[in-house]
This record gives sequence, C-alpha cells and structure tokens, in this order.
Amino acid sequence: MECNEIGALIQKKTELNNLVADNTHKAFGIFKETAKEINSELNKNYPIINCKFENRGDFEFKLSFGSDTLVFLQHSNIFEFPRLHEVMKIPYIKEDKSRSYCGMINIYNFLTDSFDYNRDLDIGYLIGRIFINKDNHYFIEGKREIGLLYTSFHKALINKDSILNIIKSSMEYVNNFDLLTPPFDEVKFSTVGEIKSNQSIKKQITGKRLGFDFKQDKE
Repeated sequence: MECNEIGALIQKKTELNNLVADNTHKAFGIFKETAKEINSELNKNYPIINCKFENRGDFEFKLSFGSDTLVFLQHSNIFEFPRLHEVMKIPYIKEDKSRSYCGMINIYNFLTDSFDYNRDLDIGYLIGRIFINKDNHYFIEGKREIGLLYTSFHKALINKDSILNIIKSSMEYVNNFDLLTPPFDEVKFSTVGEIKSNQSIKKQITGKRLGFDFKQDKE
C-alpha cells in the first residue's frame, strides 16, 4: 500500500473519530446544563433535598441529592463494538459500519456521604453508559429503568429532551436503590487504634449492595 493510500485511510478514520468525539462532547455539555437546571429547580422547590451540582472539568460532573450522588464521566476515546455484540447485527449498522463507532458517557451512583466523609474505599455502581455516534443517535447499556435498547439506535436522537429523561430516570432509579446493611461477618472486627482515631467507620467499605447478590442487579 502506498503512503498516500495509508494517509487517506488514516485521514478518513480521524475525521470519523473527530465527528463522533465532537458529538459526544456537545451532548455532555447539554448533560451539564440540564443537571444545573435540575439542581436549581429542586433547590428552589425542595430545599430539604440539598441538591448540589459540581463541575469537575471538561469530562466530569457530579449531581448530589438526598443520600445519593450521580457522577457523569465522558470518556475521551472513541469505541467500536465487538463483532459479536448485538448492536452489530441491526440493519442500521449493517448499512453503514461507521455508525458503530461511538463516544461514551458513563453514569455512576455513589453515596453522598462517601465524598463528604472522605471514605475513599467506598464503592460506586455503574448504572448506565450512553453511546453516541456520528449521526447523533444513541442507545444506553445499563439498568433497565434507564436503558434504551440498541434496537432503537436507528431513530433515537440525543438532544435536550432525551438527556433530561436520562438524568431524571437515573435519579429515580438510584432513589429506589436502597442502602442495605453489610453482612455481619464482614464488619464484626475493628482495632483499638481504629476506634481511638475514629477510623473504624471510614475503613468499612460501604456500598448499596456490598456483600449481597441480587438478581435485579444482574439485569
């Protein structure tokens, strides 16, 4: 293959990646602005919720409310799906394989106290990840309350309305995803030093389903 041919292929791939990255970052900007609006509305009408928005740079922000925090993270890279992934079988992708190259936004759920009390060992849960392609179409892998099936990929556009629905669905899901007591045998030991230094609680890893195996968490 000649250098010009290689250059043309690299340029084509770079242009595709740049388009997808640009679409994803624009969508992430709308996520931020929408989260800010939700934060303002909830604080105005429901101050007891103590809603907080925190911008953490170009690729991350946090939305806290009640006992929960949602962390939104945009990945800086572009991804292709594995050949055997179900999305690769739909006509929309078969017609144009470049539609399967996507940017990704992850949504994690943490306990707000984990941040407030610097419990660095606490566990968060990935509740959904949004894939956005060159056409600004999207689908979501995640909990079924949040997810949008890949079969809708060909018609689902990422925009203000869809982003508002994603954030509200995520908030509703984590509000119903309760904190359970950890198994007794996992927390029955502590040391005198930890008690004296008030480190015993901080060293107990906390998560909403830590140590338990639930069928719904596999769905």
